[in-house]
Amino acid sequence: MRVLFAGTPAVAVPSLDALIEAGFEIAAVLTRPDAPTGRKRILTPSPVAARAAELGIDIIHASKVDAGTTERIASYEPDVAAIVAYGGLVPKAALGVPRHGWINLHFSLLPAWRGAAPVQRSVIAGDDITGAATFLLEEGLDTGPVFGTLTETVRPEDTAGDLLERLSRSGAILLTQTLSAVESGKAAPQPQQGDVSLAPKLTLDDGRLEWTQPALAINRRSRGVTPEPGAWTMLDGQRVKLEPVALRPDIRDLAPGEVRVDGKNVLVGTGSHAVQLRGIQPAGKKMMPSADWARGLATPESVEFE
Repeated sequence: MRVLFAGTPAVAVPSLDALIEAGFEIAAVLTRPDAPTGRKRILTPSPVAARAAELGIDIIHASKVDAGTTERIASYEPDVAAIVAYGGLVPKAALGVPRHGWINLHFSLLPAWRGAAPVQRSVIAGDDITGAATFLLEEGLDTGPVFGTLTETVRPEDTAGDLLERLSRSGAILLTQTLSAVESGKAAPQPQQGDVSLAPKLTLDDGRLEWTQPALAINRRSRGVTPEPGAWTMLDGQRVKLEPVALRPDIRDLAPGEVRVDGKNVLVGTGSHAVQLRGIQPAGKKMMPSADWARGLATPESVEFE
């Protein structure tokens, strides 16, 4: 069965590799164009494009699936399209090109967390269990019938990056199983059932920690926005980046945003109990252990996050 693979970030690469290992013929890869990365803003291929180039697979670079892109896809005569975090919508005209349609690997238990940031939103919301689903792509936002699912426990220290890494590997197996079922004619997708929740793409503002919130909410947000867009707060009018914070329920005498240096521990007050900083990145500097940052403070007792 000829497969068009659509994907862009690193979390899509395990699925591409798994499909190849399972013996599927990858007719071409659809991915977003090279993008500037790093401080020098050097144009860099997407992880999926880089992997496809290593494997000698034809690559279609497109920021959106327009008429021209649809024609290129059709020229490869795919039987099915597998899509994992491509980063763009697939219009109706393109949906009908592969005879078995487009099968999407989505990192949530649909209909929960439909949208671009399901894992991040799940961690921020404090879900104990999340997972992945394969479903038949249609015009609605992640609304199509589901082929299969898997579940994954959200661990207390998980960042969104940690969870995505695990789901990318288990999800690759699920996607391969789904395409095998489609090829054999045994696939039977079922309509989505349950409560719908939405997972819009995160913005920089989603990473700001509000110290008046309870410590648990701050902890969850700091993990859910790591690695992107990253947790941050304001100090003396400048944005300061933070690694995920740890809970300190034994400390309850700090006002929200108030900072206390206790030996090697840097504590911050919240709307409930304190949290402990791990890494901190002041403006214009590299990420450093919070204890190192605290040693450089002239008057640590007067520091307060905004």
